[in-house]
Amino acid sequence: LVLGSGLGGVADLVEDAVSVPYEEIPDMPRSTVKSHAGRLVLGTISGVPCVVMQGRAHFYEGHSMADSTFGVRVMQALGIHTLVVTNASGGINPAYRAGDMMIISDHIFLPGMAGHHPLRGPNDDSVGERFPAIVDAYTPSLRALARKHSAEAGLPWHEGVYVMVSGPSFETSAELHFLRVVGADAVGMSTCAEVIVARHAGTRVLGVSLVANLAFPDAPEILTHENVLVGMQAGAVHVTSLVRRIMPDLAMSAAKK
Repeated sequence: LVLGSGLGGVADLVEDAVSVPYEEIPDMPRSTVKSHAGRLVLGTISGVPCVVMQGRAHFYEGHSMADSTFGVRVMQALGIHTLVVTNASGGINPAYRAGDMMIISDHIFLPGMAGHHPLRGPNDDSVGERFPAIVDAYTPSLRALARKHSAEAGLPWHEGVYVMVSGPSFETSAELHFLRVVGADAVGMSTCAEVIVARHAGTRVLGVSLVANLAFPDAPEILTHENVLVGMQAGAVHVTSLVRRIMPDLAMSAAKK
């Protein structure tokens, strides 16, 4: 699991936990964002072995896309078969409310389209293809499991398209108009590069975005990072509940492959 802003508490689900600070992992970039603890937590959730990144490095902090996805490579080296990525986002879709979850069906990776791509440079053929297909970036069967568990638990959820911008500035009204026109339902500053690195190596992916604030083009909020964290507080329990419920099914579905 990769835990985004305001979601570090999901790591409290981990039993028999062993924590490793990022600074003790060679070449692991550290996050400078206050809400990201910066440690790798290993243990079990609902009886399933797992490794949790409690915080991530961001492109806007000055890390390259390759460096900001290094944690995913570490988890792949540890033997993961499934990556669950989470983040905080602004809800562009007018049907969304702060505290809602969005199961990510697809993404628009704007920095990658502009040349800031984690796979840029020499390719390691032992990891994945030079030109990987990302059309099914978010594994359909895992999205179905997330829909099932969210509905059964009565959690507020949607399914939609996530767009990544580089940040760190929040979007202008004109930018939000543009993002809505091109099909985005929620916007944030992470995740897409991690997903591409995971899929490059054949790792299954489930993405869950927690809507922290409303990013409606006609009525954008004046935001600070602290506002975003406040908005995450009410919804973090929903993500925690989904993770706890879905973990056994993620393991079972991987075993059937």
